[in-house]
Amino acid sequence: MAVRNYETVFILTPVLNESQVQETVEKFSQVLKENSADIINTEAWGLKKLAYPIQKKNTGYYFLVEFTGEGNVVDTLELAFRRDERVIRFLTTVLDKHAVAYGTRRRKGEMNQQKVKQSEAVAQ
Repeated sequence: MAVRNYETVFILTPVLNESQVQETVEKFSQVLKENSADIINTEAWGLKKLAYPIQKKNTGYYFLVEFTGEGNVVDTLELAFRRDERVIRFLTTVLDKHAVAYGTRRRKGEMNQQKVKQSEAVAQ
C-alpha cells in the first residue's frame, strides 16, 4: 500500500476534565504510532458549540490530527474511535497535494499575511 496524507478531526464529550482529555488524545496518538504512522501536526481547537446536539450534548472538545501512513492505519484508528465512549464524532479524510500544501502554509502562519499586506497597502 502507498503512504498517504490524512487528516482526522474528532470531538470528545464535554464532561471530561483536562487530564482526561489529554489522556484520550495521547491514546489516539499512540494508536497511530503503533501502526507506523507519522504524526505531522496535532491541534487542540478547544471547547466549541456543536451545530446540533449529539448524545444530548451541545458542546464538545475539538481536535485535529494530521498524519501520514498506509490505508490500514485509518481502519485501526477509526475502530479505536468507535470503541471509545468519550468520542462523540470523528471524520478522517485523505489529503491531496493541494491540501497538504495548504496545511503546511497554515501551520507556518502564512495564510493571513497576504490580507494584512493588502490592508496596509490600502490604508496608505
